[in-house]
Parts: sequence; structure tokens; C-alpha cells
Amino acid sequence: MTWRGPLLDEEQRDLVSLLDAVAADRAVAPADDAPETVAALVRELAGLGVWTLGTAESAGGGGAGWMTTAVAFERLGRSWPALGWAAVQAHAAVDVLGADPRFADLVGAIHAGEAGIAVVDGDAAHVRLAWQGESLSGAVDRVDAAARSPHLLVLTGADEAFLVPPAVTKATPLRRTGLGGALTVALDVAAGAGEVHQLTGVAAAAARRRLLLGAAAVATGIAGAAADDAAGYTALRHQFGRALHDIPVVRMSLFEQAARTAAALAAVTSAVPDELAALAVARECCDAAIEVAAAAVQAHGGYGYLAEYPVERRLRDAVSLRAAAGTHGTPARTATASRRDAR
Repeated sequence: MTWRGPLLDEEQRDLVSLLDAVAADRAVAPADDAPETVAALVRELAGLGVWTLGTAESAGGGGAGWMTTAVAFERLGRSWPALGWAAVQAHAAVDVLGADPRFADLVGAIHAGEAGIAVVDGDAAHVRLAWQGESLSGAVDRVDAAARSPHLLVLTGADEAFLVPPAVTKATPLRRTGLGGALTVALDVAAGAGEVHQLTGVAAAAARRRLLLGAAAVATGIAGAAADDAAGYTALRHQFGRALHDIPVVRMSLFEQAARTAAALAAVTSAVPDELAALAVARECCDAAIEVAAAAVQAHGGYGYLAEYPVERRLRDAVSLRAAAGTHGTPARTATASRRDAR
């Protein structure tokens, strides 16, 4: 499977080979939403050191830099984008909770792939939570944490957050277009005094950037896999006595898919200075994933709409990832711009 991003070092090439080999050895359908199957894959990725690869060593993580972490997210986006997005949220959670001794057990469970956690921006349209004194109630309309009853970490302000334990939430499974294995649920919250942990002085802004750039990296994986699907199919199929990829209009479409994927990867792996820039990159990459996957479906002709070919799943995954990441929500965009202006 092709890497269309910047030049990789030896460690990063080894990571690509490892994750590609793991994906090739698994006969599990990515659309399998069985909690036991998902949990086993998460634990395996944690055992390989991938699940929280890019979190700080001081918090028990792998300490990898962003480029290496982005490579991991991109490869997960190719095979299991739902788990890629869940791993992004695990990274963001450790960023916020890792330095607080109160959460040492939870952070350890996240590293081991034993605890699911959803991380959301409190300004997002699908987050409808309100405090009444010391009690918290409301709902989060959608979380995709690859866990049926995850912990919920809500980011508020630049350096504040609160952690909601599963005991005070009710999870209702939701249907969605793609992201098989995300175990998507809606969470109803009813927490009394002392049941929610409020955090101040935490890296909420950095966690938001992590979520946005992580979603972007997973999206590039979906785009790259879709572009590979189209290239492989058009090389094998023949029309008018020649391979489809030799037809000029098809060749131009393949070039555009590869170029859009490469541009998205370049944006993800470059220096991103702040949250607003991260939001712009995430929007571009999620849009690119949808457009590349749609073009790849067209390259397959009528076969592109059949479940026997993986390309139709790529398009569904891209649509669902954009919705899960919330990159196009007006409240989140307005809040991001306001936080930047406040500085």
C-alpha cells in the first residue's frame, strides 16, 4: 500500500510495514461491530505500542513525534479508520489526564487498550450538557470511541475540561454510514455532586489540536486506500482492448486522486501553529477523503457500489469520519476563532 507523504525514516518505514502486516493478517471485516472483536483489535494495537504511540513518555506513552504518530494514524485510517479515530481520542485523553495522579489507573488502562474514552469539544453542536449547581445533565448526541460505555472527556475553554465516568451515563447504540467498529453511541448524562471530575490548568487547547490533526491523518489514510483501490482496479480491467488506466480520462482521474492525497498528507505532516490552522487542515483532509473516495468509486464503474469491493466502504468511512470529527460544525468553528482572537 502506497505512502504518498514526505520521506520516512527507518523507524517510520518499519511502523508502516508493521501495521500493513497486521492488517493483512486479519480476516476481520472492518464493518464488524462486535464489541469483543473491536476490543481484541484495540488490545493488540496497544500491545504493539501503537495505541498511544505519540503520548508523552512521562505519562506512560510511546513518546513518538508528530510525524511518526501521523504515520500510525494514516495506516490505521487505511485498514480500520474507526480504530484510528478512537486512537486519536486516546492520545488526546492522555494529553489531558496523564499528569494528574488521580487518573493514573485510567491512563494506564487507556495505554493498555482496556478503557475506552471519548473526547469531545464542549462547544460542538452535538454536545448538549449543562451544569445546575454541582450537577451535570444533558446528552452528547454521538461519540465514536470503539467502546460501548466509554469515559467522556469534555474540553472546555483553553485549559479546562471535565471527566464523566461511565457510571453516570447511559449509552444508546446509533446507526451510522461508515466507521465500522466505532461502536457509535449517544450518551445521556445525569451526574450528581462529586460524580464528575473538573480539571483546570490542563492542555485542552493542545488536545483539540490533537483531535483535529488526528482526524486529518486518519482521513488521509482513507483517501490513500481509495486511490490505491482505483489504481489497482483500473490496471486489471480492460476496455476497448487496453487497460482502463491507459484511457486518458481515467489516467487523469487517478492522477488527481493521488495528487489530492499527497497534498493532504503534506498538510497534515507540516508544522501547524494553532487550533485554527489545525481546523483548516482537518476540514481540507476530510473533504479530500470524501472526494478521492467518490472518484475511486466512479473509477470502478458500477462495481464501485458493490460491497464485494472495498471502495464503497471507503466513501462511507470518509463521510462518517467527517461527521464524527465535527470539522464542519458552525459552533465549533466560531468557538475556535473566538479562542484565537481572545489571545
